[in-house]
Amino acid sequence: MKTERSLGKLTNIFFRVGNTTFGGGYVTMAVLGRELVDLREWITKEDYALAFALARVTPGTNVIAFCAAAGWLVLGVAGAAAAVFASSAPSAAIAVLILQGIESGSSHPWIMGALAGTVAAVSGTMWSIVLWLVRPFLRGQARNVLRTLVIFGGSFVASWKFGITPVPILAAAMVLAVVWRTKEPAKK
Repeated sequence: MKTERSLGKLTNIFFRVGNTTFGGGYVTMAVLGRELVDLREWITKEDYALAFALARVTPGTNVIAFCAAAGWLVLGVAGAAAAVFASSAPSAAIAVLILQGIESGSSHPWIMGALAGTVAAVSGTMWSIVLWLVRPFLRGQARNVLRTLVIFGGSFVASWKFGITPVPILAAAMVLAVVWRTKEPAKK
């Protein structure tokens, strides 16, 4: 269902998602992906993946870089500025207030239980994001699925086990994907 773009609608989406999703930047980026790609069709899945990858390798906070890129893809410079401000300013103020509350109640078992539950929920949400991102590449020829699983698994191991930073992992994945490409069907 493609909807008309406007600065007001864009700001509303980034304000709502940026300030009501919990679990960090990846959760926010996934929810924004569903809003911008699936629900409104303002950007393509390929543009989303590019914005996600570029945000991952830029210095600073990934979600801010993603919001700037996604906002720019939708409405240019004005969209980028609105997306960054709407998604970050209110949540930054809320984060300061929450941190102050946690510090004053850190010895209380209810506070610690709530934090443990939040960590578990965030972990589950992050795995759903991984599935949402990878699922389109797990369809089609067995060779495509195998390539996706090898790159995904290798990237995970390189990051988790060997502590390799994202830039060399992404560079290696791009080279591998180009070298290990599927043959295009013959055009008639």
